[in-house]
Amino acid sequence: MKTFGIVGWRNSGKTTLMVTLLPELIKRGFLVSTVKHTHHKFEIDKPGKDSHRHRLAGAKEVLIASSGRWALIHELGDDPEEDMEALIARMTPVDLLLIEGYKNHRHAKMEVHRPAIGKPLMCPDDASIVAVASDEILADVPVPLFDLNDIAGIADFIADHCQLAVEPHVGGT
Repeated sequence: MKTFGIVGWRNSGKTTLMVTLLPELIKRGFLVSTVKHTHHKFEIDKPGKDSHRHRLAGAKEVLIASSGRWALIHELGDDPEEDMEALIARMTPVDLLLIEGYKNHRHAKMEVHRPAIGKPLMCPDDASIVAVASDEILADVPVPLFDLNDIAGIADFIADHCQLAVEPHVGGT
């Protein structure tokens, strides 16, 4: 399974790029999944719901299932955050796994950069950043530079960089 990341400073537009890029890659025939890293604690079930009560009662994992989707909630407790390889291994294989965040991991990444945020480019100090997408023209960028709105061009770059080829999918994967 090929992996490619989207990184950037807070409020740079990573999620906006991800949700715009996904339909473009999917319409080209690729099966795409995502991983989203957050530095915040998060909840995907609601207090009072049975699954939430199961977790509060001490379940290490809770799987919630319906006819439309399922989700597995794994409680880390005092265990350290799982590394990227372990998380990727849990994913069902697809053509491309797009990863939002995890800027310190060594997978190939595109940096989303908005000069108005006032933060420096990350790419000069990170060899795993292979391209930059920005809302402004930038000078002296050591990797390919894309207009943040050039979704087709960004998708072309990712497909080429990851050597993705559309093949018939049997059984959904």
